[in-house]
Amino acid sequence: MELAYSFAGLVVGFIVGLTGIGGGALMTPILIVGFGISPAVAVSTDLLYAAVTKMGGVVPYAKQKLVNWQVVRAMLIGSVPGSLLTLWLLSGIEQPQLLEHLINLTLGVSLVLTSVAVFLRNRIRTYVIELDAPKLKAAGRRWRLPVTSLAGFVLGMLVTLSSVGAGALGTALLILLFPHMTMPMIVATDLVHAVVLTGIAGLGHWQLGHVDMTLLMYLLLGSLPGVYLGGCLGAKLSPKFMQPLMGSLLLVIGLRFVLAG
Repeated sequence: MELAYSFAGLVVGFIVGLTGIGGGALMTPILIVGFGISPAVAVSTDLLYAAVTKMGGVVPYAKQKLVNWQVVRAMLIGSVPGSLLTLWLLSGIEQPQLLEHLINLTLGVSLVLTSVAVFLRNRIRTYVIELDAPKLKAAGRRWRLPVTSLAGFVLGMLVTLSSVGAGALGTALLILLFPHMTMPMIVATDLVHAVVLTGIAGLGHWQLGHVDMTLLMYLLLGSLPGVYLGGCLGAKLSPKFMQPLMGSLLLVIGLRFVLAG
């Protein structure tokens, strides 16, 4: 079974390296459906798994000064309280069936939203840039950061409950609110936020006793080389092919959890 965990980590890591999408969105459903692991353990273990695997990508972006730290702070001002509130609410749920139902339903919704974000990411960016007239830019300086924090609060709750959304939904949020940031800067900013958010949420779940550290170790043994191999091949593949494929896959998995929940 341990080798199967590492193989799953290898496959998911490879897909993440290939597309930049799908860490939590694929690993958590695989753990629940494929290995029969309880939703609480799957989500919490995957949160720490995501924090560790994404951490390696932060340093290169930071060295290139692509991280917008002001936006990272605005997102964290909302997402960290959202995560802590969710952890506090989870600590008060004593019925395992209720917890499982809540996680499965949130996981399904998050996967569907993620699939929509993957499908529409480029269209959203094009539309918002065209809409962002000079008057809107001036007005936007007043409300963009507060709205970012508010959206971060919702994102923090979703990620803590499902382990899904820190990447694709966070990126879509930044594209929508900061369309004139370059895509490398958007990716870098979202990555830093995702590492902090998933780390805090994962540690919170660990305190609740949900994290399986042995499972986490075996997943990382497979995923780290998988991310590297996928990254090497991903540069040669067109996102016009990979994004619809990933979006369709996430939509199918999400609907399965919504209907089952």
